[in-house]
Amino acid sequence: MSDTEIKFLYLNEEDMVKAGVLDADRCVDCLEDVMKLLSEGDCLMGGRNRNEHGIQLMFPKESPIEGFPLEDSRDRRFMAMPAYLGGRFHMAGAKWYGSNGRNAAKDLPRSILMMTLNDVETGQPMAHMSANLLSAMRTGAMPGLTAKYLAKKDARVISVLGPGAINKTALACILAKVTSIDTVKIKGSSATSKTALDFKDYVERKFPQIKNIILCDSLEEAIRDVDIVSEGVSVAGRTWPVIDVDWIKPGCLFISSGTVDFNDHDFIVKKMGKVVDNIKMYEEYINWYEEYYEDGSRKSSGTPGMYFVNEISDGLIEKDQVKHLGDIIRGITQGRESDDQIILVSLGGMPILDVGWGLDCYKKALELGIGTELLLWEEPYKL
Repeated sequence: MSDTEIKFLYLNEEDMVKAGVLDADRCVDCLEDVMKLLSEGDCLMGGRNRNEHGIQLMFPKESPIEGFPLEDSRDRRFMAMPAYLGGRFHMAGAKWYGSNGRNAAKDLPRSILMMTLNDVETGQPMAHMSANLLSAMRTGAMPGLTAKYLAKKDARVISVLGPGAINKTALACILAKVTSIDTVKIKGSSATSKTALDFKDYVERKFPQIKNIILCDSLEEAIRDVDIVSEGVSVAGRTWPVIDVDWIKPGCLFISSGTVDFNDHDFIVKKMGKVVDNIKMYEEYINWYEEYYEDGSRKSSGTPGMYFVNEISDGLIEKDQVKHLGDIIRGITQGRESDDQIILVSLGGMPILDVGWGLDCYKKALELGIGTELLLWEEPYKL
């Protein structure tokens, strides 16, 4: 091997499964390390303020160019999500994906994702890996980590709003850290929808400790008498579930990984504890919505983190009333203030999570001898 030769490891989806990408307990522990580094400032993402979720191709609604791809289907987008993560990781990387709602008719996932890891010093690729399961697990692990630190100790009932892939991994990760749960409520488009019934089957197969599985007809039924709500709703357009705050049980931990709204925003301001993964990312979201949507509305999203930014901007709350999960993990900010406190948590997804869990899976693959080594070059071609 010459000094200039570069090889990298390719991991397909089967390789990723063998490398433990679906290990819920280990994934939560990995992201705990990631969130500590975010709290310490030992990481970097894109955007003007270095905290952006990613950069997205925005397709036009019409074009004079024949065959030009248009915003004519649900969720057509491409996005690049670069990041550097320090600490024990010390790795750069980027997740890249294309997404289109039409994929369902082709029996394909809505989004198809890949992840690349790069040496921070040379920039050379270290690994290129299938990332659908990676992304799903790092998304689900954040509710698991949140529940570990903020759920009541005797939490027994969890409600799943949106019985899709996000909540499958979220439930697995929450159950890995909150072992007192014995009841799962499921709310899909209806109690008998295909996704709701599939989720019920998933719970029965994977989690024998769950004694009660309840398929809910209404949001009210799904929310009442629940200790933890995991919201992972995928919606078309810009509509989302609206929760009546009177349904929410004292002490409930409400985790939003998607889009949701409440009928009483004054209740959010005055009665709810507010926690985010990264407040600076939601400030970037606000700028993005104002730039790309014609109405310029700061309240264009049902992401609770953006509600919090709006409330700070409008002088309704102080910035320090919104707590950061990483600060809670590090013990520099108090988490739950009482057993009766209702806590609303906003989780928006960050590329540092992909870098962290991707690196741990890559290291496990090296340990097990999994994957295909590919040659980039023996020596770079000289022009």
